[in-house]
Amino acid sequence: MSTGLRPVEEKTAWNGWRQSIGSADRPLDWPIRAKAGIMSSPMPGQSNVLGLPEVSSANPGTEARVNPGQKSLETDDTLSRWRQGVTIAPATPHAQRHAIHAYFNVCPESPDGRWLLYYTSTVASAEVGDIRVLDRSTGEETIVAADVRTEDAHRAAMQHWINDGRTIVYHQEIAGRFRVIAVDWPSGRSRVIAEDRQLGFGSAYAPVAPIYGCHWQPREHRDLQLFDVNTGELSTAVAVTQVISTYPQWAQQRFESTDLSIFFPVMSTRGERVMFKIARPGGGDDYRGMKVSERDGLVLFDLNERRFLRLIERWGHPSWSPKADAILEHGLKLISIETGQFVKLCPSSTANHQTISPDGKLFLTDSHVGKIGIGNPGDWAVIVGRVDADEFVHIDRFDNEGGATSWRRVHPHPVFSHDGERVYYNVSSGAWSTLFVASAADRR
Repeated sequence: MSTGLRPVEEKTAWNGWRQSIGSADRPLDWPIRAKAGIMSSPMPGQSNVLGLPEVSSANPGTEARVNPGQKSLETDDTLSRWRQGVTIAPATPHAQRHAIHAYFNVCPESPDGRWLLYYTSTVASAEVGDIRVLDRSTGEETIVAADVRTEDAHRAAMQHWINDGRTIVYHQEIAGRFRVIAVDWPSGRSRVIAEDRQLGFGSAYAPVAPIYGCHWQPREHRDLQLFDVNTGELSTAVAVTQVISTYPQWAQQRFESTDLSIFFPVMSTRGERVMFKIARPGGGDDYRGMKVSERDGLVLFDLNERRFLRLIERWGHPSWSPKADAILEHGLKLISIETGQFVKLCPSSTANHQTISPDGKLFLTDSHVGKIGIGNPGDWAVIVGRVDADEFVHIDRFDNEGGATSWRRVHPHPVFSHDGERVYYNVSSGAWSTLFVASAADRR
């Protein structure tokens, strides 16, 4: 493994174009009602009192019917800087290549806002490429790792920041075996921290990388492990046998087997909690395809207190709330970890991959709006909306039928920057999948 960084051979001045948002969308015209319900069974001793903010139901859907750029009638409008004056630009220097950020659960921007981390490829499938870092103030790129083979283009190399932005972690496949690598930044010193395992998503602020066995063939690596990049310690955080013994009825009914492993851990914003799926491996050697393992369940675990918090029986596209006290799931369902009850945020908006802003006031999601008659059939939108009211705005809409030809498609996967001022997302239109950034209007 290389011990240093490789500079980009041809440095190109970055003159990213910018445009204002002002396109009109087809209005939504179905009836809207605020909803609340139960998403899961509580752990023993937990209450069933709804502890989440109520969704405004007064004249529901009104703001969803205005065009992007129109001003809200609300006096306290947290959406105002996303309604007009938003600018959009490619986030990386323009080139004939794919540029992809990993996922909606992790921000490609470093916690201090100086660096941007992403994956690039000139291969049509985008399954082999380079991991790069951009200096946002100069536009200069640095190659962190070259010729990285990924599982798919959907989440690229799982590249993301941990350890307050002092470490980059990613995984790659070499000769059919996966390994997890940690890179000290900005020195570029790299080391392999795990073999025959894959990388989950850690916290940008915590010094640990969550690691798990390959879901199609985990062999002896069945548990969730944490690697501390500061101490070099690899420890088991949760054993799959603990999950089975805590939720035996669900494990048996869902999988009819104890031949299971922990899959796809995602740590909370500050790293104190983790969620993960359970997988029943297919046992083969080919990792390409959605049926190489059977995966389900959303297990929530407190790493500090070393206890299970809750099991939600189905995994959608979950993300953590900023305080790690709730999960935002598919369809904008905000689920209380304490009670298991949920509120449906912004009922007028559709959603696929959803997150909450760092200050907890806004949600962000992408949506395949072409399926509901907005724009063309292949159109997706990036949407920002209010957590406390049925109001949202499409900040961008685009064709997403092109881009990388990987067996698993690249989705927009929008995510806020750590300060909430920018939104990063992938656009797959034409031959290339491209990372874009939308910036909120300047404060007045």
